[in-house]
Amino acid sequence: MDFRIFVEPQQGTTYERLRALASHAEDLGFNGFFTSDHYLKMGDSDGLPGPTDAWTTLAGLSRDTSTIRLGTLVTPITFRHLGSLAISVSQIDQMSDGRIELGLGAGWYEEEHKAQGLPFPNIGTRFNMLEESLEILNSIWNSPEGELFSYDGKSIQFSNSMGLPKPKQEKGPPIIIGGMGKKKTPALVAKYASEYNTPFVSPADFGSLVSVVKDACAKLGRNPEDLTYSCAQVFCCGENETILNNRASAIGRDVDELRLNGFAGTPDEVSSKIETFKQRGCDRFYLQILDDCDLEHLDLAAEMFLK
Repeated sequence: MDFRIFVEPQQGTTYERLRALASHAEDLGFNGFFTSDHYLKMGDSDGLPGPTDAWTTLAGLSRDTSTIRLGTLVTPITFRHLGSLAISVSQIDQMSDGRIELGLGAGWYEEEHKAQGLPFPNIGTRFNMLEESLEILNSIWNSPEGELFSYDGKSIQFSNSMGLPKPKQEKGPPIIIGGMGKKKTPALVAKYASEYNTPFVSPADFGSLVSVVKDACAKLGRNPEDLTYSCAQVFCCGENETILNNRASAIGRDVDELRLNGFAGTPDEVSSKIETFKQRGCDRFYLQILDDCDLEHLDLAAEMFLK
């Protein structure tokens, strides 16, 4: 098992807060530091002082950290033209000395697209954009330098692209695909992904979704064990009920709801739920940290999982 820290900057933060959290996570020995890729707050948060841009943040962290892996969970294909995104991801992979991973998805949050003036195509078009994007990235990251690349897809077209710069990692950054779809998503995971991620599901649902992905791998002739299977859950833990309630209050959540739907409770409770996911086949855990100023929360997680 390995453990990664996962943040939600659209709820309101600054680069300096994220830098401090990522550096502390690296010092403690966490495997990765990942950010959502959203521009509009969710729920009752006031969103202040504002969101950060995921790939601008990762560019900064690529220089402000040295060993921890970095990436998105996940980048909507609707936010940035694929040609620009490919260049950014490749350059940041170089800047980080090969520590970048790319979570890529079809996008779902219509309100933030409207808020930022971004087009939000229908679901069929978005999944077609995602599939074409995965095919293009796989091609340009694995083509020889100097070889021109063209692609005439239904949603995306490239004409005589140099496919540069190349990433630091030989075959390109690992691709993470997440979601709970049972047809299109598993097929894309089996064909293109290094990791399958399930966000905010129960252990039973996690096991069912993993089984569907493994079946898709088998149909494609891919060894299902080549994939990493991961889950993301909100982390809210306290050594006693007072600390736990204070941490829940700080993120505007109810303790009982968190215990039901996240990695929440006392250390023993959280460890027990982690073990349940492990028994269902989870290899990697993303601990969603919603209070990015609470560095002692990371200390507790490290004491629980990394010692």
